[in-house]
Amino acid sequence: MIQTTRFCGVVGFFGLLHFPLLLASFSSSFPPLVGANSLGSSMADQPAKQPPTAKKVEHVMELFGDVRVDNYYWLRDDNRSNPEVLSYLKEWNAYTDSIMSGTKKFEAELFAEIKGRIKEDDVTAPLRKGPYYYYKKTLLGKEYVQHCRRPVPESQAARPPSVGDVMLNGTDAPPEHVILDENVMAQGHDYFSIESFKVSPNHKLVAYAEDTKGDEIYTVRVIDAETGAPVGKTLSSVTSYLEWAGDSALVYITMDATLRPDKVWLHKLGTDQSSDVCLYHEKDDTFSIDLYASESKKYLFVGSESKTTRFNFYLDVTKPENGLVVLTPRVDGIDTYVSHRGNHFFIRRRSDEFFNSEVVASPVGNVSETTVLIPHRESVKIQDIQLFSDHLVLHERENGLQKIIIHQLPGVGEPLKGLQSGKAVDFLDPIYSLESSESEFSSSILRYSYSSLKTPPSVYDYDMNAGSSVLKKIETVLGGFDASKYVTERKWATAPDGTQIPLSIVYRKDLVKLDGSDPLFLYGYGSYEISVDPSFKASRLSLLDRGFIYTIAHIRGGGEMGRKWYENGKLLKKRNTFTDFIASAEYLIGQKYCTKERLVIEGRSAGGLLMGAVLNMRPDLFTAAVAGVPFVDVVTTMLDPTIPLTTAEWEEWGDPRKKDFYFYMKSYSPVDNVKAQNYPHILVTAGLNDPRVLYSEPAKFVSKLREMKTDNNTLLFKCELGAGHFSKSGRFEKLQEDAFTYTFLMKALHMIPVKASA
Repeated sequence: MIQTTRFCGVVGFFGLLHFPLLLASFSSSFPPLVGANSLGSSMADQPAKQPPTAKKVEHVMELFGDVRVDNYYWLRDDNRSNPEVLSYLKEWNAYTDSIMSGTKKFEAELFAEIKGRIKEDDVTAPLRKGPYYYYKKTLLGKEYVQHCRRPVPESQAARPPSVGDVMLNGTDAPPEHVILDENVMAQGHDYFSIESFKVSPNHKLVAYAEDTKGDEIYTVRVIDAETGAPVGKTLSSVTSYLEWAGDSALVYITMDATLRPDKVWLHKLGTDQSSDVCLYHEKDDTFSIDLYASESKKYLFVGSESKTTRFNFYLDVTKPENGLVVLTPRVDGIDTYVSHRGNHFFIRRRSDEFFNSEVVASPVGNVSETTVLIPHRESVKIQDIQLFSDHLVLHERENGLQKIIIHQLPGVGEPLKGLQSGKAVDFLDPIYSLESSESEFSSSILRYSYSSLKTPPSVYDYDMNAGSSVLKKIETVLGGFDASKYVTERKWATAPDGTQIPLSIVYRKDLVKLDGSDPLFLYGYGSYEISVDPSFKASRLSLLDRGFIYTIAHIRGGGEMGRKWYENGKLLKKRNTFTDFIASAEYLIGQKYCTKERLVIEGRSAGGLLMGAVLNMRPDLFTAAVAGVPFVDVVTTMLDPTIPLTTAEWEEWGDPRKKDFYFYMKSYSPVDNVKAQNYPHILVTAGLNDPRVLYSEPAKFVSKLREMKTDNNTLLFKCELGAGHFSKSGRFEKLQEDAFTYTFLMKALHMIPVKASA
């Protein structure tokens, strides 16, 4: 399960960008490039325009005898309606548009190039669930997906699922049915997102959660799966946590005033939301709750967690009126995730002693009794477990790489005891990314998605009995893409304390010289134990095919190297995250992957904090930086428990109401450390409706940079006024954002072809 954090999500932080100077590595089809001493000077044909200047309103904050003055505190407006604030944001948007207007032609060409790699009319790999194949479909020129299904043919329905099964198409195939068309529903909305698309157990109804503002406050609707007709009453102001409890009831979660998920509810179809039953209320404001179904679909699990502790309840879906039952009790420092198969609950359990987790089982009738199935190992992190009727799948992580290990289980009713060595799934690339997928519990088929920095996302069905994988779908990349042209590498940088930092690298071998002249884009995150694994992104080819080297620094604070990797990059060790990133940049320069004049960087959300910190610490090391929805006002935010996420994240960043944490956090908080010095070219983004990082944080950061920096490099700020943390919602809109960011960085590295600049 993924917690709510200042985290950009898979789409946000896997989308990476970057660019260089006039290079012989460019294809001969590219015309000469514009050269200039600064980003602004490449636009000499445009009238000079000054960036907006925010008024100063002194706001004094004092704690532990330390006085901080925030002249831009007034920019925070929780109602997002203050005319003066909105006017200031619009001024920055207009200024950014003006500065970028000279390269609109190139940006449009780049967008067309990126979009041209996408197969616009496509379907996802169909997933067999009961009597249907379910899948999503995209249409030519449309921003959003259709949710579809087809009946499983009688010839397949009569036997167990097989990796050789395919969904039939054509005139002889069972008819396709479009359950829901997001393109129709998105009409009239600047932002539209559907989460938690849930089919009822009898496949007659669908419940889904929609967000039309980007604030992650959802409305749940239920429709007839065949006719699309509304069923029952809508549920408003809820989270996207949603599950069926039988065919006529839903379980969902709501939030408190700070958007902390805190209450679980049982809703019977056809009744008003006001009559729903509250199953649990988490009153501890350092804990948040979540909800998911067991693979067996016999139980729902409610977890309540902080950053160090997690405990769980279960709900029998056949008897939802009986309410929640404690499965694993709350014990400080013990973190448990649960699932079910047969007459046992399976539990992944982490503690200070067993920091990389162990797997235990408890009888359904006696949850206090446990049997260790997979013991703790110091060098292997058990990241997740997945259950089938006859198999246990472990999603592990060793030496920074993901692994899938299959264990055969004894029959239901037979004794469960320690499991012997399992069977590993083999992968081809030296560095890669894996994602687990929903699979049929009663089958022996594991579905997973695989990609690497040069391998497009590929969906496989793995026969756990035969030990063989069958490719079911690979993302089509148009435009003559050839994976053999690209090289992926794993290198290790040395941190100041001697720790080895893994780097994932990709480049096009026929363009890159590795003599220091190549442009390099370095991406980092390093928070919340989130692993940024080396995965594929088609739009990134527009960088690689222009001679870019793309690198991910797997810095401490993330989860790539196990639990200790995370713990050594949080709280009073948070500065390791920043010095790891700086050490990674210095290693790449030292090994002649690039020079600092050819180095650009990006991070989003908590990765935006990384950007702000390293820009203050080593602004000389980079030519350009992109800070997306950055968490940059650390001390002020973490002192205010009314701000979403604050109380739940004292265990991540520290509680600045305590003296040691206050001064440590202040030592790196980007807003508090902007100073009179030269900075590189910087692009900062925000979303007005962002509930995870208030738009005012990047707005204040930009305002203070505008006031303090001593250089003539370009500072741009772009605030989406109709979106939230994940920016725009349409698939082409997101590609347009890539093109915009790439163009900004291309300008910073003097890579705009002369004829493409307006």
